[in-house]
Amino acid sequence: MLRFGLVGALGIILGVASPALPVAAQKRFPSSGGELTVETVASGLEHPWGLAFLPDGRMLVTERPGRLRLVEKDGKLSRPINGVPSVMARGQGGLLGIALDPAFADNRLVYVSFSEPRSGGNGTSVARGRLNEQGTALTSVEVIFRQMPAVNSNLHFGSRLVFDRTGALFVTLGERYSQRDQAQNPANHLGKLVRTRPDGRPPADNPKKDGWAPEIWSIGHRNVQGAALHPQTGQLWTAEHGARGGDEINTPKAGLNYGWPVITYGVDYSGAKIGEGTAKPGMEQPLFYWDPSIAPSGAAFYTGPVWPAWKNSLFVGALAGQMLVRLSTEGEKVTGEERLLTDIGERIRDVVQGPDGFLYLLTDEDSGKVRRVRPAR
Repeated sequence: MLRFGLVGALGIILGVASPALPVAAQKRFPSSGGELTVETVASGLEHPWGLAFLPDGRMLVTERPGRLRLVEKDGKLSRPINGVPSVMARGQGGLLGIALDPAFADNRLVYVSFSEPRSGGNGTSVARGRLNEQGTALTSVEVIFRQMPAVNSNLHFGSRLVFDRTGALFVTLGERYSQRDQAQNPANHLGKLVRTRPDGRPPADNPKKDGWAPEIWSIGHRNVQGAALHPQTGQLWTAEHGARGGDEINTPKAGLNYGWPVITYGVDYSGAKIGEGTAKPGMEQPLFYWDPSIAPSGAAFYTGPVWPAWKNSLFVGALAGQMLVRLSTEGEKVTGEERLLTDIGERIRDVVQGPDGFLYLLTDEDSGKVRRVRPAR
């Protein structure tokens, strides 16, 4: 396990270059993978949260207030796509993660997570619907999973959606902040990682442990907002918010306990101690943690041909840190950290590798953007 503080193993300063500028006028920024430039692909998105590429290269982007947009290749935004479920858009809640069905080319199914208003409060839910051929509506929309119980809170919803290689769907869930002790209760969904079939039923190979709900994969999580499959092993890696310090990278395994709030490398926002310390038998250690926090959100492993030296690196966005972090990996080890875009001045909400091999970022702002990171010409 590695720990990095304010100064990473390598700090790289990147700026933002507008695609409208002539190539000669674009800024160039150094990195371990060569000089880079950063372009704006699309703008005018209200707190964009999740991004998924369609097979034809266009993008679906969720906006936290409850809109789903299609982003054309020229950056033009569609009108809001019809059929999206109603969301509770307050605090950290709204329309959140997005994933395409592994067989999207045949079935056109899209999965979204969202904070659902309910009697007695709200909770993270997952719905799926079929994107019509025109890209204007989701049809046959159904909720396939509901986090239980409902909680009257505007905080800690999670929520990323990742399909594993068997076709099962991982859903990351927060502990709703006010209910943090419930992250240790395996009978409910607060502070858990769940794994379902595409229709919401629990897979037969989920953990079978006394007192565990059948859809629960692992427990003891705080608020996981980054998740990606390792390209070689297929193992899920997650990026999880700590409190003050203690943001974590984990590789959640079936039936294991990741400690929150009993063990953590952070402290409460008041400075008070949380839990019993940093380790306890029966609870897993993170592969890597940050102290102070960077507030990680969005994660993607790099597999493209553009930066061969970065293959199998995990890229993580930072909200409070306002940067992009590259973690070099070897097996299930984090071997180093490179901090990028440290002067971008924007909260990075999601990170996705595009079909062109470039990196795409969402900025969490009132007028958020899709950014593209590419080699300088």
